[in-house]
Order: sequence, then structure tokens, then C-alpha cells
Amino acid sequence: MPDVEAESSTQPEAMEEDEPLFSNLDLFLFTLIAGLIIYWFMSRKKAEPIPEFKQLDQPAPSTRETSFIEKMKKTGRNIVVFYGSQTGTGEEFANRLSKDAQRYGMKGMAADPEEYDMCELSRLAEIDNSLAIFCMATYGEGDPTDNAQDFYDWLQESDGELNGVNYTVFALGNKTYEHYNAMGAYVDKRLEELGAKRVFDLGMGDDDGNLEEDFVTWREQFWPAMCEHFGVEASGEDSSIRQYELKEHNDINMNKVYTGEFGCLKSFETQKPPFDAKNPFLAPVIVNRKLNKAGNRHLMHLERDVTLSIYESGDHVAVYPTNDTAIVNKLGQILGVDLDTVISLNNLDEESNKKHPFPCPTTYRTALTHYLDIIHPPRTNVLYELAQYATDPKDQENMRKMASSAPEGKALYQSFVLEDNRNILAILEDLPSLRPPIDHLCELMPRLQARYYSIASSSKVHPNSIHICAVLVEYTTKTGRLTKGVATTWLKNKLVADNGHKSTVPMYIRKSQFRLPFKASNPVIMVGPGTGIAPFMGFIQERGWLKEQGKEVGETVLYFGCRHKNEDYLYQEDLEEAEKTGVITKLNVAFSRDQEQKVYVQHLLRTNKEDLWRQIHTDNAHIYICGDARNMARDVQTAFYEIAEELGGMTRTQATDYIKKLMTKGRYSQDVWS
Repeated sequence: MPDVEAESSTQPEAMEEDEPLFSNLDLFLFTLIAGLIIYWFMSRKKAEPIPEFKQLDQPAPSTRETSFIEKMKKTGRNIVVFYGSQTGTGEEFANRLSKDAQRYGMKGMAADPEEYDMCELSRLAEIDNSLAIFCMATYGEGDPTDNAQDFYDWLQESDGELNGVNYTVFALGNKTYEHYNAMGAYVDKRLEELGAKRVFDLGMGDDDGNLEEDFVTWREQFWPAMCEHFGVEASGEDSSIRQYELKEHNDINMNKVYTGEFGCLKSFETQKPPFDAKNPFLAPVIVNRKLNKAGNRHLMHLERDVTLSIYESGDHVAVYPTNDTAIVNKLGQILGVDLDTVISLNNLDEESNKKHPFPCPTTYRTALTHYLDIIHPPRTNVLYELAQYATDPKDQENMRKMASSAPEGKALYQSFVLEDNRNILAILEDLPSLRPPIDHLCELMPRLQARYYSIASSSKVHPNSIHICAVLVEYTTKTGRLTKGVATTWLKNKLVADNGHKSTVPMYIRKSQFRLPFKASNPVIMVGPGTGIAPFMGFIQERGWLKEQGKEVGETVLYFGCRHKNEDYLYQEDLEEAEKTGVITKLNVAFSRDQEQKVYVQHLLRTNKEDLWRQIHTDNAHIYICGDARNMARDVQTAFYEIAEELGGMTRTQATDYIKKLMTKGRYSQDVWS
């Protein structure tokens, strides 16, 4: 071990051995280099902003793909036709108006407000000679359709300026409903309040009368007014304008061909939630039984397995039916085509969001079976477009005449098409000179729509199944043809096979405002003749379940009506058992034809007027009406007016206001149809 002192006495030698690896200069340079490296590493993560140079004459591009304004500018359009549509008619009218624009020297596009940013409406004034048309249907109790809900919310909340925006509205509704054309009227009024300019009067379409006639009459007055307003001349009125071109696929992988799906290819083979209109759930039918004991009608009760679906009492179930195979085959035969040809109908407008009229590629057979409405009488625009293919000049003249608003043409359409209830097959059979190309026919036919049914069960009692109640539609037309309802005939044939194979029904749930009161202690008064009983079966089941849970449940009163006790007393055993166990407080049944004097539910309401008035005025009862809107719902409402007049000491005006206030508060709800 070396001597420390000796080491210290020889300092220069020791300094040479222990000298640091880096001098002060080295350390300075090292620090500087390290700092530069760290600075470079950190700064390279942030891209240095590049100066942006914009040409002053070009606006900044829209960052949204949902800009209908940018789309209109890009494609040279000056008319946009927005539609609020629940059953497809509003969309159909919008497409017709958009197509019309070309005939009147303008260029239009149909647009779903759900797909676009409606805040951009104020920018429409940037486009010369521009116009926004709104085809707005009213749904339920004066509500917007599902696809127009966001637009409706925006209109209510918006305080924007729409100065310089030209608009007009055509409303679609039904006079038998309390809030006739409420949505169309609101859009018309609200746009004006926001500063937009109404360039043509609000059109009012009534589906209880003749919606097609209302639309044609409005349309034929509208376009000449627009030509005058914008200073353009009509052109090409007599020419047929195709929207789609046919492509036949001779060599295609059949796994890429649609076979009835509505959204994703093969979605019926691999079911994935969420389930909605474009992705329905294939629900197996587990029960299909006849409800009525006798009579010449067929009322049915179906139950479907919906393990993957959630619903509440009062909701609706939408089902997608298919057309009768025999009618599809006859159409193929009469037009001389191979229905199994694989085709695509491709939009000639490459900028359109709607690339095909229905899922493509597919076969004619699939299109006519799953996608197209071939049963309802065709609208006048279909007759007009197909007229060119009639080789008999008289047939051609009559078809074009029916598409006009001339009194003679209206009368001919009313008698030949509507009153005689001719569908497209019947028209082809009765006009042998008319043999259109099947691809043009497929282009013109409207889409086959879902059918909605009130759910006849409670998810509290039946969490894994949905029940529906329906009556088979079947009648003979004036021409002697047997006409069958598309959906009810299809449902009737959805049998549960003995071999374990279950028929399936494509369906989804549509939420409803038809709801039991939040407080179970509130009394409920339910009025539902015929299949109007459906949602009340769910209500009764739920009230019974609440009782079993120990909840305080208010009076549950039912007014049900049918023709004969021994024929069509629907759910008789269930209802009588519910009354026996106290779930139904009072069961009132009107058998309209079991005696000489007809008795309906409204008569029973008047008979029990004292109890009713107490329940409504004192006990805060909720009233529910389900069934026919044209007669029953009106008569029932009148009965409530009369009870309020007599027992509430009101005038008719006061009684009317009283019931309307109940509606506003959600204590008088209707689920009706016409």
C-alpha cells in the first residue's frame, strides 16, 4: 500500500495520474452540443408553421363534408329540396321536385336534412337565383319525422339571419289527426321569422283525401311562378329524364350481391347491434295464433324473440315485409324478363349521395320482392314517365292526362287508379300496349316501407319477446281482383315450423311518447277498440308487474270495443283474468253488433261520466286513445268535451281548451291511424 505522505510529497506526478477526462473547455463544448441536440430533438416535434397564402378571389374550402352549399356550388345547382319523411312519401315528392327543376331550366338536388349542416342555410344567398324547397311530413302528435328532428331543434333554437334566402314549403299530413300539417306549417312560419323570403304559398297535402292530387295541383302552380320569379323559361317538359343507368353483371361473385339487406351486405347473416331502420334485427317468430274465435276476419297475435332488443311499453315495432312472390313472378312474365339477372342502377349524377335507388348489385327478383312497393296504386309521375312506352296513342294520352291537374285528368286518375285500386301489375294487365323496360319501372317505383305496430307486451313481463296484434287486410276491388295487405299477409304466413326452423322478421324498435304516467299511483283510462287494444295489453301487464313489486298503483280502467262477444273479443281470457285479480279496476266492453242499437266505446264513456270526471279532474288520471283516427278518436274526444261541459260546468270552447291542456301536459295521448 503506497505511503500517502510520499504521494503528497510528489505532487506533480500525482496530478498527471488523476487529471480529469475533460477540461473546462471540453465540458463547455459538451454542454453546448448537448443543449443543441436537445433543442433540435424537442423542436422537430413541432412543425414550423408555414406561411399561408390565399388568393383573395377564392373562399376558404369548407371543413365539413356535410356542406350542401359547397356541393351546390361545385355541381352548379341552385335548388335544394329538403325532405322530412317517415314513410317515404316526403322523400318521393322531394325527388320529383328535384327532377322537375331540370325541366324548368334549373338544376336541383334532393337532400336529407339529417345528412347536412342546416346552419349553412343562411349561406344559400351566396348562390344566384337559389331556392330551398321543404317537403315536410308531420308525424304523431304534430311532431317532426325522425330525419327532420335535428332540423326542427335547430329552427327552435336558432336566432340566425336568413335574409336573402328564398324558400317554399309543401306540407304532408292527414286531416283526421289533431295536429294537421303542424310540422310543415311551423317550418313555413319559422323560416319567415328568421328573415327568409317565402316565394310561393305553403302547400297543404291531405293523405285522408287525395295527397297526390294536392301535390300535383300545388306543383303545377309552383313551377310557372318560379319561372316568372327567376326569369327563366320552361324547357323539355315532355321529355323523360332518367336518373339512373342500367348495368347488368354477367360474371359477378354472388357473395357481393344484395339479397334483401338494407344496409351492409350480408348483415342478415352476421347480426350486429345497434339495430335500426338500416340494420334491422332478424327476430324469430315463436308464436303465431289466430285471436278471433269466429267471423270472416283473421286477427292474429304474434310473438317474436328479441333477446338483443330493448323496448318499453307503448313503443312501436317496425317490420319489413316482402311482396307476394306470385305478383313478382307475374311482373317478370308480363315484361318478358329473367328476374334473376344481376343488375345495378347507377346514379347518372356522380355527385349525388344516393348512388342507387335501392341496394345494388342485386337481382330484379330481389328488388321487386324486398325493395320496391309494387302493391300500392302508382302515383301520377310514374304514369307520366311510363306513358312513352305505350304503343297505343289513346293509352299514352290517358296516362299523361292522369298526371295533369286538369279536372278531367284528376277524375280519370281517381276512378281508374285510386277507386279501382289498380297496382302496377293491374295497370300493365289492363293496358296491353304498355310494356316498359323493367329497369325504368324499377327506377320509378317507390321504396317498400316498414310497417309500424303498437307493441302488445311489456318488457318487464316479457323481456325477451315482443308481441303484436294485427288484422289481415284482404278485399276484392271493383275490377274483381283480390287484394291482400302486404305486411299482414306476410305476417300471417310466418309460421313456427315443427322441425325447429323458425321464420324470421326483420324489425327494429321505434321509441314512442305513448307512455304510462311516471307516478304509478296516477289512474289511467285506456280507450282502444279492435286492434287498438295492442299497447294496452303492455300497459296492463306492466301495471300488474308494478303491483307485484309492492308499488301503489292507481285505477286502471279499460274501454274496449269489438263487433261480437263470441267472435272478436280479443284477449278475452287475459282481460277478464286481469279484472278478476284487480290489475284492471274496471273492464268496459262495447259489443257494437250484438244488439239492434250499435254500442261503441264513446257510449260507454258517457255512461260512466261521473267516474270519468272524478278520475280526470280530481285524481289526475292520464287518458290514452288507440285505434282509428278518422271516426273513433274524434267521437271519443267529443265525448270527453261533453263530459267536461256537463260535469265541469263549461262551455264547449272551455271544454275544448280543457282537453287541449291535458294534451299539452301529456295527460291525453293518442296512438291513432287512418
